[in-house]
Amino acid sequence: MHHPSAIIDPSAKIDESVYIGPFSLIGPDVTIGKDTKIESHVILKGPTTIGERNHIFQFSTVGDGSPDKKYKNEPTLLKIGDDNIIREGVTIHRGTVQDQGETVIGNRNLIMAYSHIAHDCILGDDIVLTNQAALAGSVKVGDGAILGGYAIVHQFCSIGSNSFCAMGSSVNKDVPAYVKVRGNPAKPFGINTTGIKRLGYSKEVIESLRSAYRSIYRQKLTVEEALSTLSDLRAKHDEVNIFLTSIEKSTRGISR
Repeated sequence: MHHPSAIIDPSAKIDESVYIGPFSLIGPDVTIGKDTKIESHVILKGPTTIGERNHIFQFSTVGDGSPDKKYKNEPTLLKIGDDNIIREGVTIHRGTVQDQGETVIGNRNLIMAYSHIAHDCILGDDIVLTNQAALAGSVKVGDGAILGGYAIVHQFCSIGSNSFCAMGSSVNKDVPAYVKVRGNPAKPFGINTTGIKRLGYSKEVIESLRSAYRSIYRQKLTVEEALSTLSDLRAKHDEVNIFLTSIEKSTRGISR
């Protein structure tokens, strides 16, 4: 299952079912779970743990140290879950000791060609990073979020679950759950109804999210004033509570 031209450090822990293609380099402190496929010319550095049934395509560099000037080659971590697709030329860096010390990627994510995930990012599950999307250091991305091609996210920003960043978005504030943004700087333009319809949300839930969105963004209220008017709606629908909680937890302010 390992091409003879692949270079594999003897200390790497690789399940016997793993395929490793030509000219790939697997360094020390790398663990790869069963049924994972590593295509040709991939570089994996550690400490990195990769789960099961992942597929990493050619010319990707996964688990390298951060270019952050404060990084001094400390043995920080990268953790990748199961069933992820990492396409051509993707770069993913480990964490830094100045932050949490690890970069974490969940399950069933699609990370498309030439995307970048910087140090200390935390990604949930079922996320799509379209071609050349880029996350700066310490970005958090919630489950089901989609970033369009060439979308970029400033360090320490949070992208809420099931939100949508349109092609070329330049995100420098937090994006609440379920919200669509676009432009430079990224501005909101409604609830991600297409995405949440795919999840099977009822018409009542979708309309409740739209109503909560209008209160936050269109009624000329402060965020605090709008939140105070939505207590009944958030108690009725968990999805509205997720939307409002993502706003309350914002540390950089929300895109408005």
